[in-house]
Amino acid sequence: MSNWLVRGGAVLRGTVPVQGSKNAALPILAATLLVEESIRLLNCPAIRDAENMLRILETLGCTVKREGDALIVDSRTADRFVLPTALSGELRSSIFLLGSVLSRFSEADAPYPGGCVIGNRPIDLHLEGLRRLNAGIEEQGGRIRCTGGSLKGAVVDLSYPSVGATENIMLAACRAKGTTTIRNAACEPEIFDLQQFLCACGFLVRGAGTPTVTIDGVKKGHGASYRIMPDRIAAGTYLVGAAITGGDVTVAGMQPETVDPLLNKLAECGCEVTKNSDSVRVRAKDRIRAVGFTETRPYPGFPTDLQPQLFSLLSRADGTSVLTENVFESRFRHAQELKKMGAKNRILDRTAIITGTDRLHGADVTAHDLRGGAALVLAGLSAEGETQIRFAERIERGYERMDSVIASLCGTIARKEKDIGEEEQA
Repeated sequence: MSNWLVRGGAVLRGTVPVQGSKNAALPILAATLLVEESIRLLNCPAIRDAENMLRILETLGCTVKREGDALIVDSRTADRFVLPTALSGELRSSIFLLGSVLSRFSEADAPYPGGCVIGNRPIDLHLEGLRRLNAGIEEQGGRIRCTGGSLKGAVVDLSYPSVGATENIMLAACRAKGTTTIRNAACEPEIFDLQQFLCACGFLVRGAGTPTVTIDGVKKGHGASYRIMPDRIAAGTYLVGAAITGGDVTVAGMQPETVDPLLNKLAECGCEVTKNSDSVRVRAKDRIRAVGFTETRPYPGFPTDLQPQLFSLLSRADGTSVLTENVFESRFRHAQELKKMGAKNRILDRTAIITGTDRLHGADVTAHDLRGGAALVLAGLSAEGETQIRFAERIERGYERMDSVIASLCGTIARKEKDIGEEEQA
């Protein structure tokens, strides 16, 4: 367990480049198994989730190395189809490997995936999609065993536009015989990025970013070099940092249109928002205003991965805001932690009623999950005194060197040695 000390009273100012996208990198890393040649990836974020995915690929026999800013993954030596229990248990996105391992080896054996505890995230849509592609699936003893010696294209109708299921079916369909059509597919930008990577490798995928994705199966792909898209959630987090601290932050190297729902909320709060072709500047002029009602929705709605950060911001707003979480039913665990800092909120099922306060104070809080932890960092930066965040390693699952990024914006996060007895408690 690692603890961070966040020094309050910061006013974030400056320009920062955005990291590569976590939510794009993980399925792309899984997709490298489809190609029995070398893949060169640029802008792959140095985060815990990506490192865990690379370690899983190595246990399957892949060769992984870094050459300067490039990550090289060579799956020619891959020779195993059983995913390791311990590593997969730390990573929700290990489930993406089910489709690519099955496609590569005609069988796959995987434990149920891990990751943040933010609510019920069933994989039934993943499994039903693979069944539609003629895969045999058995679930027993906490593991999933798939066989697919003759994967065939099919029409897959998703009952919900699940990002993970859409991506997993895409991966499995790339080398299946015939054409696969995914209807009611998720439309997130990261799915389009996965399509662009697959096409760069010679696979035939079209329609990503719309509700209908079509994959024409081919026997094999080829090596490629590809640059992963910028991380819209990390970009949004630092822009919220400008708003909550009364600062002035520009995030460079991003895709502004992918965070439009957040930018609209920041403007509604009273921030000055300036968009350029590949950057966004947010400047907070006065105390922010409450925004009334916000609800999370699949893309292009307000993203669930930015809900905790907005929650922290609204805790400092002038007035009362209502925030409804429609994607994950347990994604308000940060609410109680914020109360320790003086925030005022009530949770009614999936809706939070947030009454803003003009002052938060430092406290000892716990990062229960990745985005909730980021929200606590933002709250700590704007609070009086110091905030200790326990289990901060959960934040490092998705943010690349957040302490250094915050330092470049005139904020302070110190890594704290564990207290005596904390190791045993953890």
